[in-house]
Amino acid sequence: LAAMCLCPAAVLAEVIKAFGTPENAQRMEEARDNACNDMGKMLQFLLPVATQIQQDVIKAYGFSSDGEGSWGPRWVEVQPCGGCRCPLPTPCLAGVLKFARLIKSYESQDPEIASMSGKLKAMFLPPMALPPHGAGAGGVAAS
Repeated sequence: LAAMCLCPAAVLAEVIKAFGTPENAQRMEEARDNACNDMGKMLQFLLPVATQIQQDVIKAYGFSSDGEGSWGPRWVEVQPCGGCRCPLPTPCLAGVLKFARLIKSYESQDPEIASMSGKLKAMFLPPMALPPHGAGAGGVAAS
């Protein structure tokens, strides 16, 4: 067997490119519309779509969605989901989580990977809203 070349920056670039295809952009837009900027609904609607888009790309690099590939942990196949109401079966996340950990390990070493990782996260994680200035700042009451 030939060794698979795994250049994190190249794989990350492919994942980002996949989010830009018309079909995937439409899927993400529909999921965003269904989520209505609600964090719980983001997890229910948007995250599964984003996970599937990533999985479709990274499976070619050995990040298995069924837990059987060289990068997907085998135990994920039999682990219960922990009682949460996951819209996707846990095994689908195996490869994506492993890929995310790999990318995270390169972020501090490679500014290009750090930048692309941030761009990818921005595609499916909502921006964190800051509270209005002075409203409840630090939980300290004025007296």
